[in-house]
Amino acid sequence: MTSAAGAVSSSLWHKLIPVQIYGANTGSGKTVVSTILGTAFKSKFPYWRINYLKPVSTGPEIEADHSYVHRYTGITTKCLFEFKLPVSPHIAARDCFNIPPTDQEVLHEVSAALLEYSQAVPKEPRRYGVVLIETAGGVLSPGPFGTLQADLYRPLRLPVVLVGDHRLGGIAATISAYESLTLRGYDVEAILLFESGQLGNADYLTKYFRFRKVPVFELPKFPDSGDRSEVRLNLLHYYETVSQSDSISRLIIHLVSRQSRRIKDIEGMASRADSAIWHPFTQHKDRDKSSILTFDSAYGDFFQAYSPAKWKAPTHLELSLGGEDMKTRKVAISAVPTPVLEPTFDGSASWWTQGLGHGNPDLSLAAAYAAGRYGHVMFAGAVHQPALSLAERLLLGFKNPRLKKVFFSDNGSTGIEVGIKMALKASSVRYGWESSSTDIGIIGLKGSYHGDTIGAMDASEPSVYNKKVEWYRGRGYWFDYPQVKMRKGNWYVEPPAGMEAEFGPAQYYHSLDAVFDLKSRNASKYEQYIEGMLNWLIKFKGKKFGALVMEPVLLGAGGMIFVDPLFQRALVDVVRKSKLFAPPASSITSASSTADGSSLEWSGLPVVFDEVFTGLYRLGRFSSASFLQVHPDITVNAKLLTGGLLPLCTTIASQSIFDAFLSDDKTDALLHGHSYTAHAMGCHVANVSLEKMQEMERRNAWAKFIMRWRTMHATVVYPKFPWSMWSQKTVKLISQVSNVDSVITLGSVLAITLRDESGAGYTSNAANELRDKLLEGSQTYGWSVHSRVLGNILYLMTSLTTDRDTLLQLEEFLLRSVVEVHRESLSPKEVARRLFRKQRRLENKQKAKEAKRIAEERKRTTDEEEADG
Repeated sequence: MTSAAGAVSSSLWHKLIPVQIYGANTGSGKTVVSTILGTAFKSKFPYWRINYLKPVSTGPEIEADHSYVHRYTGITTKCLFEFKLPVSPHIAARDCFNIPPTDQEVLHEVSAALLEYSQAVPKEPRRYGVVLIETAGGVLSPGPFGTLQADLYRPLRLPVVLVGDHRLGGIAATISAYESLTLRGYDVEAILLFESGQLGNADYLTKYFRFRKVPVFELPKFPDSGDRSEVRLNLLHYYETVSQSDSISRLIIHLVSRQSRRIKDIEGMASRADSAIWHPFTQHKDRDKSSILTFDSAYGDFFQAYSPAKWKAPTHLELSLGGEDMKTRKVAISAVPTPVLEPTFDGSASWWTQGLGHGNPDLSLAAAYAAGRYGHVMFAGAVHQPALSLAERLLLGFKNPRLKKVFFSDNGSTGIEVGIKMALKASSVRYGWESSSTDIGIIGLKGSYHGDTIGAMDASEPSVYNKKVEWYRGRGYWFDYPQVKMRKGNWYVEPPAGMEAEFGPAQYYHSLDAVFDLKSRNASKYEQYIEGMLNWLIKFKGKKFGALVMEPVLLGAGGMIFVDPLFQRALVDVVRKSKLFAPPASSITSASSTADGSSLEWSGLPVVFDEVFTGLYRLGRFSSASFLQVHPDITVNAKLLTGGLLPLCTTIASQSIFDAFLSDDKTDALLHGHSYTAHAMGCHVANVSLEKMQEMERRNAWAKFIMRWRTMHATVVYPKFPWSMWSQKTVKLISQVSNVDSVITLGSVLAITLRDESGAGYTSNAANELRDKLLEGSQTYGWSVHSRVLGNILYLMTSLTTDRDTLLQLEEFLLRSVVEVHRESLSPKEVARRLFRKQRRLENKQKAKEAKRIAEERKRTTDEEEADG
């Protein structure tokens, strides 16, 4: 089966040295340089396997570059995609009704060729391979499917030799090509160009790139065609002479040495990191440094990762640099033909931030533009276009008439602290509290966690994250609540153990949509419980509360807890309507209102929504508050704000919250900020990121995922019903494996809670085996999965751009891994088949029960109508 999009196999091998040859422009001499390098490698290392690969070629076969290189070097050459029309590949590929190969098809053919070349290298210690991969046209020339070449081949991230332009205008073309490659994360190992005479291109570029530590090599002018009978002899002499020159010899050794250095650095980084770095959320005592993954690069949904535990150590090879004054250099190259890197799915979406794929060229360009235009400019009492545009875009996007003012900070934890400051100030002003002498807490939910800074920690109940932090105090009260879970293929809303009297028994729902159908559900039991608890806390315990702070729908760090949305909605309603918080009438100013007459003034307590994790399409919507059908007074957003590229946070408040800080005394202002507030790079990247995500929503980019979650019982219109990128079938099958306690999913998030007889929670190790199984990788697909666990919970996330084929493969691999960890004696395929049959039986049973219930309800209604009649 074809591997997932972006999951190309390793381009870094111990015994294969790949060199990708790009040209600054068409006609810059890439094929001549390929011929020179092929001749030089063959001459210097006669026992090595030297190969030439042309992924895409256009024009007559007789003029094909791979034929030319073979003719003058004798090395093995190959072309993967040939098109007869001598034009750009994106046009030639469509000639004669051809269906152009997709980017993924091109990538996988190149990747397969690299694998073939690496396996063909003899195992003897001094036998190695080289492959020269020549592109077509310039760096930014389109590939067959229209994608720019620099983007098309970026998942491979091969080391580059750039052939500069020796012609008039070539200086600018060469520098532009270099910058385009660097912007995309390529390593340009060297620049070659032909003599330019009085134009002085080589002299200028040598000085220019010296400070960028990129060597520039000037080649003798290519011989004129001359008499046809002498052409071949002249060219053979030219290639032999140039390939044996000192400059080309230095270049060859430079390329080999750079490959060696790159591998040595990658293989040594874990050990160096163990010595120099204090990792987050890590107990370092007795940690095995081989457990540290090294990420060489990332693109799309995949890392190119090195795991010290998987690969064998290198041997060494001595290479002569040539020339009397050249020393012999020892180069580390393994004698074992194994890949150094492995494609690894980013299963945590890089700790919840990734939205538009790693290495996204649009975001990289946006960051470079803002850095070039602004660098960083201070923000106090000032404004710049990226920040203003972002503020206006967010206010419009949330469609919350309460929100009017945007405050910028750097991360979610800080943003939450800002929101709490805002809310507590507003409450203190309204209720006449002296905040310096009054103990004011917040109302929240058990299991919530809002960040690692001290103030944010105090907004959460005691937990493994904060209870051992010396300054932690825990200021507030945190409610118990029912949770949404899928068990054995069915959705349930379950009360906490022992609280059936307060919340009622567990309730079955035929679909996730039914859980979110808040209008059809009865919240009275929840409201009575909340009102009673608040009454006891405030009247009998003397507590004062200044804000309601909660994560809508899903509590992330607390364990991917899916809170019953009806409970959260009831909590907001009770807090806003309860007379327990009624202030003196004179303290409330007249407030503006919406078109339907509802007030925009906060009431009861300010409602603060922590959407740092759940907002901006992580759960499938711009705002996760929309699931609860309420408008918070303050909302905090971060992680997905910049699409996963830069840290940035916004805390957005209502006008009535903002007004609480208005005073003749400057000390009543919100005296909060940091040096990089509203940094232009982050703001501009956020604008580009949000525009791309909103455009995806407008064009129904997730329609295939959404429609898989539509049910016959759907109570809302597409695309408003809740949905997930993970298929219902897979989620249900996983939930039926006997060592799985429950599963939840929404948007791009999937969380699997595993049974642990010794006790659940963050300190549980129940999910570690499944995590390790995923990291071992799939031989079927040739890639592994990097994931994070929260105790006995393993969670996975996709980006918003993950394609369906990748997800299908990931789901199958995940299901197999869950089953294998359970140690079923049957094959994973047979287990899946049995689980599926079991699921169908359960579904039919539930449908029969539902039909019976409806029939009984109709009969009861008919009997009542007849009795009334």
